[in-house]
Amino acid sequence: MATALVTGGTSGIGAAFARALSLRGYDLVLVARDEERLRETAAELSRDGATKVETISADLSVRADVDRVAERLESADAPIDFLVNNAGFGIHGSLLERDVSIHERALSVMCLAVLVLGGAAGRAMKARHKGTILNVSSVAGTIATGNYSAVKAWTTAYTEALAVELKGTGVQVTAVLPGWVRTEFHERAGIRTKSIPEFLWLDADALVEECLRDVAHGKVLSVPSKRFRFLMLFTRHLPRRTIRWISGRISSSRSKPIVPSEAKTS
Repeated sequence: MATALVTGGTSGIGAAFARALSLRGYDLVLVARDEERLRETAAELSRDGATKVETISADLSVRADVDRVAERLESADAPIDFLVNNAGFGIHGSLLERDVSIHERALSVMCLAVLVLGGAAGRAMKARHKGTILNVSSVAGTIATGNYSAVKAWTTAYTEALAVELKGTGVQVTAVLPGWVRTEFHERAGIRTKSIPEFLWLDADALVEECLRDVAHGKVLSVPSKRFRFLMLFTRHLPRRTIRWISGRISSSRSKPIVPSEAKTS
């Protein structure tokens, strides 16, 4: 039986990946901070007895916790066949703030942890000549809406670099770049979404199904939905000064004076 490890697997896109992989016959290892939510999600997924669910309570902003998850990824006795690096949270704060703790946490969870876990999975999978590493990035990484865009731009670039290193080893590496997805992500981050047109919103389960099809076809970058693939043409080819202007309009339309909070989605 193949096993998938999903970080941030108790809500939003992460939970959608856990459900989809369970339906495909994978056993699961769910990683999240909230132990109660982990237990509830595990019970729901394994209710019919079809899926074995292991849980790891870990805060991926803490290096010792990241290392524990990395050890699980490199286990030879219980190998992981599919890694979903999904844990993350919205960053609703100015780059000019004196207190940069939210940005430090973001870099730890969405960059350093992704780097460490991707490397651990890559080493183990390369040795077995098979496996999949999927990093959840965002179309936000193609524009310039604060540190979240910077973090997700790094995730996409890192994924492509890892795919180059693992080319020909039997390990598939993919980054999924979602647009706006209906989850609790934006609410928990304090981001206003009323200005976002209804047609731009995506369903998490549909997004995951399209992404997994892209993975099966060996794509390194997956941009679910035709509407966002179309929008990506503009972000890739418009002058960067135009992208910066658009980014400023997006940022101002969803500003809200609220302290950022974590959501285990991306």
